[in-house]
Amino acid sequence: MNHTASLSAPSRRARRTVLLGLAVLALASALFVVRRPLMMSAPTCMAGRWHGCFDTFNGVVLMTLVALPLAVLVAWASARRRRAAGIASPWRTSLAEVGIVHGTVPFVWMTMMPGSGAGIVPGRVSLVPLRDLVTMGALGTVGNLLVFAALGFFAPMRFAALASLPRILALGAGCSVLIETAQYVLRLDRVSSVDDVLVNATGAALAALASRRWWRTPPARLSRRLRPVLLLRLQPCAY
Repeated sequence: MNHTASLSAPSRRARRTVLLGLAVLALASALFVVRRPLMMSAPTCMAGRWHGCFDTFNGVVLMTLVALPLAVLVAWASARRRRAAGIASPWRTSLAEVGIVHGTVPFVWMTMMPGSGAGIVPGRVSLVPLRDLVTMGALGTVGNLLVFAALGFFAPMRFAALASLPRILALGAGCSVLIETAQYVLRLDRVSSVDDVLVNATGAALAALASRRWWRTPPARLSRRLRPVLLLRLQPCAY
């Protein structure tokens, strides 16, 4: 009797339970720390008023957390549909799709919020690397790291073509360049900085490394050296 095989499934289940418990504990701790700022915008958001809710950082974060159960429900329904259709890895694919949207859209929304001088103050550009990084502060740096963290974490799990760290870096940098360009063109009273692009891309890459074990692997390809040999073996012999 193979005891290793019989114990592998319970051990994996226990490890998943521990990881889920740690994730829930970390989320609860984060909510406890930021509970007061979030509760400041709760009355406005619950009243359905746009001003004071969706045009503030606290309001967007609060509504993102409120919509989390709905996102989980959508992922569950999508996974069930995929499983019924016989699609491989239904949960990984569904969670990745929902995670990309739910974890990225709120941060992009916050980066596109206009300042007090929007439409009046001309666009500003900072192209000197690392000059603005020292003035971001800890909160600004963490916020920029999180902008495309969900994209970097889930994109390689969903798309095999993105299962590469250089490609995730390029994806994060490209998306960040689009945001910085939009901020400048729309005159949102924000500084379009190259440091934002660097930090956004770094956050996507770090998040991708965290999900490395769940990346979708591309189909195996034969090397150029092995292809002629395999073709010769597959050809029928003439006697």
